[in-house]
Amino acid sequence: MSRIEPTLQALQAQGRKALIPYVTAGFPFADITPELMHAMVAAGADIIELGVPFSDPMADGPVIQKAGEKALACGIGMAQVLDMVRTFRQTNATTPVVLMGYANPVERYELKHGPHSFARDAAAAGVDGVLIVDYPPEECEAFAANLKAHGLDLIFLLAPTSSDERMAQVGRIASGYVYYVSLKGVTGAGHLDTAAVEAMLPRIRQHVQTPVGVGFGIRDAATACAVGRSADAVVIGTKIIQLIENAPREQVAAVAGEFLHGIRQALDALRA
Repeated sequence: MSRIEPTLQALQAQGRKALIPYVTAGFPFADITPELMHAMVAAGADIIELGVPFSDPMADGPVIQKAGEKALACGIGMAQVLDMVRTFRQTNATTPVVLMGYANPVERYELKHGPHSFARDAAAAGVDGVLIVDYPPEECEAFAANLKAHGLDLIFLLAPTSSDERMAQVGRIASGYVYYVSLKGVTGAGHLDTAAVEAMLPRIRQHVQTPVGVGFGIRDAATACAVGRSADAVVIGTKIIQLIENAPREQVAAVAGEFLHGIRQALDALRA
């Protein structure tokens, strides 16, 4: 079992919502990521989503695309991302880490290191879950089984356009949590309809037994709280990338931590 399920169960028992920040590995500086991860945990992050840079992303908006391009220019690939997780694990053995990205870097890694090497090496590095945007549930049961054999969760996206059939497919395979994309579009869009999110979550829960996190379009404490009233977890990425993009090296971790601390306080205020 990964660290994700017990972490979310403990939060639910406390009546708290999970805060899941996303950052692109190797951004804005190639060597900043482990330090940034520790700062986010100190600020109240419960799970960290670490973006694996890729040259042709489908779901990422311009802010995260730009971050990925900068990380790629610094030579950040899957092997370097796993090294970052190993470094983080030297002093943090408890916070779940999820790799979020696309099929190509995973498949390239396995071409170089051998079949099934990704799950083996990710687990050894300390990864807990994987979200591959372009692996639909009907085409990755073998991949899911291999991850599970190494104690890793496979996390799927659901969207406002997802059918009941797709939700049921995800529900059969997904573990850890399901990531509900709160709007039609890419990351960083600004037209979040929190009422529509609240109406969608009961429908998702008819098919999915794992906790449901909500992301895309959450930019501040107000939108985080609006989503957190009905979701199990709140995922924030683009706003963090924007905040740290031009920060001096020595201030990156503090800038991200200060922002997340405010979100954490707001979410904890939702407790009954």
